[in-house]
Amino acid sequence: MNQWQETRERLRAFALGLPEAYEDFPWGETVVKVSKKVFVFLGMEEESEKWKPGFSVKLRESNGHALNLPGAAPTGYGLGKAGWVTIPYSDETADTDLLCEWVEESYRIVAPKRLSAKREAPQP
Repeated sequence: MNQWQETRERLRAFALGLPEAYEDFPWGETVVKVSKKVFVFLGMEEESEKWKPGFSVKLRESNGHALNLPGAAPTGYGLGKAGWVTIPYSDETADTDLLCEWVEESYRIVAPKRLSAKREAPQP
């Protein structure tokens, strides 16, 4: 398994651990949703001519920081205007703990308030 695939799998596992998150496969791509809304696009399992390894999340607070990563850009199809950022999986990508924080930030933006509150509640 390549380094980028390990990072992708860690982000996938983290995202699926969030309350009521589930995986879906529109357009042959892996996404994780909550309440029928995508909060992270994980991309394909294998690199192709049309797809380079990377993921997309919706960010408000961390948008500028994420866009400063090498190769990061506003997500296409008009999603960038709504705060979505596409970040390539690469050796220069931030550490996976930070990337997981961004996945969680995206989740909190997209998830219903009741689920975000569950995430904030102290765990026994």
